[in-house]
Amino acid sequence: MTPKEIRELSPTELETKLRETREQLLQLRLRKQTGQVEKPHLLREYRKDIARLETILHAKKKAPAKAA
Repeated sequence: MTPKEIRELSPTELETKLRETREQLLQLRLRKQTGQVEKPHLLREYRKDIARLETILHAKKKAPAKAA
C-alpha cells in the first residue's frame, strides 16, 4: 500500500488493516520456518506496511488533540 492510499482510510479502517497485515506477516513467518515460502520479499514488504500504518494512525490520533 502506498502512503497516499493509507492516508485516505479512517482510523478504524487503519486499525483493521493493521491487524490484517500483522496476521499475514505471522502466517508468512510460520510458513518460512517450515520452508514453504515462495515469495520471501513479502516479509520485508509487510513489515514496511505495518510501519506505515502505525505512523499514519498515530498521526491521525494525535491531530485532533493538537487542534483542541
